[in-house]
This record gives sequence, C-alpha cells and structure tokens, in this order.
Amino acid sequence: MITGEPGPDRPADDAGGPIRIGALAPLTRPGWVEAGRHLLAGLESGVREANHAGGVAGRPLELVVRDTAADPQRAAAAVDELAHLGVVALAGEYHSVVARAAAGRADALGLPFLCSSAVLDGLTEQRTDQVARLSPPQSRGWRIYADHLLAEGHRRVAVVTRPSVYWAAGTGILRDHLAAYGGTVVEVDSGALTPQGVCDALVDRGATTLVLLVGHPQPAVSIVKAVRRDRRLADVLIGAPAGQPEFADWATSLGADGAGVPFLSYMPGRLGPLGSRVGRVLGDRLGEAPSFVAFEGYDTVAVLAEAMRAYGTDRARVAEGWPHVTVEGTRGRISFSRVPGTGVWQWAGAPVQVADRDPAAPERLRVLYSG
Repeated sequence: MITGEPGPDRPADDAGGPIRIGALAPLTRPGWVEAGRHLLAGLESGVREANHAGGVAGRPLELVVRDTAADPQRAAAAVDELAHLGVVALAGEYHSVVARAAAGRADALGLPFLCSSAVLDGLTEQRTDQVARLSPPQSRGWRIYADHLLAEGHRRVAVVTRPSVYWAAGTGILRDHLAAYGGTVVEVDSGALTPQGVCDALVDRGATTLVLLVGHPQPAVSIVKAVRRDRRLADVLIGAPAGQPEFADWATSLGADGAGVPFLSYMPGRLGPLGSRVGRVLGDRLGEAPSFVAFEGYDTVAVLAEAMRAYGTDRARVAEGWPHVTVEGTRGRISFSRVPGTGVWQWAGAPVQVADRDPAAPERLRVLYSG
C-alpha cells in the first residue's frame, strides 16, 4: 500500500498494525522521473510478494512514499516526517546527493536506511551503523567503466559536465584511473557552451570519447544529437556511465542516435530463476523492460523483510542486523560488509556491467564488458 498523506504519530513498532517502510524516490522533475518510476515499481512489487508470503510475523508491510524530486532538503524533511509517522526503516532513492542528505538525517535520528540505487562513495560524512547500500560504490563501477574505455583503445577522453558533487567525483575517478595507463581527461562545461560549442571543443582537444556527465533529457539529448550530426566526430564514442541509455525514454528521445552509447548496468551476466520471474512481474507492472533500478527496488524490500523476520521490527534491531542478514536477491546473494571509503554497510558483491543499446536493434541491450 502507498500512503500519500501524513497520519497520526505512532511508535515504530506498532504491533497492532502494518509495518511501515518509508520509501524515497524522484517522482517529479527535476528528478530523474523514469528512474524513480522503476525504483518504485520494484519496491511495490517486493512489498506485494512479501505480503503474499505472510508479511513479517503475520503483519503486512506498507510503503509510505515520498517524492524527493532530486532535492536534498526535501529529502531530509521527508526523513523527519517519515520518522514521525513511525516507519521502521527507510528504503530507496536514486540520486546520490539526495541519498546522502537522507542518509545523514536518518543516521542522526537512529532510523535504518537501506539505499537502493545511489552510488556516491561518501554516502555519509562519518561511519555509521544505520545505513546500508545495495548499489556498488561509484569508485568501483566507474573504474570498471574506465577499464572498458581502455580496452577499446580510448585514452583521450572529454567529459561534458555541470557542477555537482556526483559528477565531480565521477570525473576524478575516470581521470585517476585513466592516467595510470597514459590516458587523459579534459572537462567541457556544458553550462558555458551550446551543443555545437561542445562539438567544437571535442575537435579542438582531439578527444576520441565524449562522456556525458549531465542531466537527462536535457542537455544530454541535444548534445548527443549534435555530436551524431557532426561529420568531424564520426569516430567519437559517446558514453554515459550514469545509466541514461538503460531507460526507454532515452531510446524514444534519440532513436538510432542513442544506440552504441555504453553505460553502467548493475545486472549479472544471466538472471537466475528468481530474477527471471521477478523480471516478468516488473515488466508487466511497468509495461516495458525493467531496468536494473527496478531490480534494486525489489531487492531492497527482500532484504528489509528478511532483516525484520530475523531480528525484529525495532529500528535498532534492524540496523544491528545489517552485518548478519543474507538474502537471495534477483541479481545474486546479498550480504553486507564494510568497504573502505564508504562509511556504510555495503553489498560488496553487486554485479557491474558495461552495456549499450545494440546499433542493429536499439530496443535490445547488449553486454560489452563485465567487472
């Protein structure tokens, strides 16, 4: 069930009612709405299946959803509200800077937070026992992405970017990793240049790759179209490690121009029986192929349900369970450990691939590299 309006203040472990889980997702602009829709579909599907299996100790799970709209302050306020409403734990969020604000507030309130999709390494300013994460740290995924570029012979990389902690961290990861192999990274400010100006900068700097570290649909769509139509850049690879090409609206906006753009996908080489079954459920719910974000949402609820079954529905007990809980997820067996540089409990075994849309059939994704 999705609760849209605040209710009366209640304790976190109300034995007489449903077990409430607070869900954070970007559901309106300027948030990445399609990612939020997939994340919410996964969370909802996970709750539905948990409840069909009897819930937790005979009590149903209930999602209390709040739209973050990619706004850190709005997310922090939502955490306060959800804590007041008596949720046992928080789940979700896609945008890293927003998730960081939510994680900091959850830690201060003693509210366990299982982050589904945000990858920024420093999800909290200090080490915490309250926060766990399913998605891999940005440093791991983006180094794998850099390895793919190197394997394809790309050592002169331009990143078109806008000011953001997340984009700046990604640029630093790519620069440091490529430099170790003789590669270079130059930055192009999308805020200071038109899409045609970005093309001119690529020519001037002799880049063989353009990595998009900008928002979708704009300015990413306009930049891709401009590069594809510039004959001087016919051999330039366009990349989007943040995952924009995974989603259907990328293909809708760009058509064939959106194919052949490698991105990071947190999926295994092959889904097992659980992942295949859940993928069909998610596809029916979404009306399109589910992204890795939808699977992350489902796995989030699976982990929370198991933690509560094993350790109880008291907030402190849920957080204490992070290092001990283990769950068969849609993309592999999930458990948490300490990973240096993250400050949170981390699923260290999350799968990482580099994929793209097949130029011969843009509706089909193909795997290019596995980390």
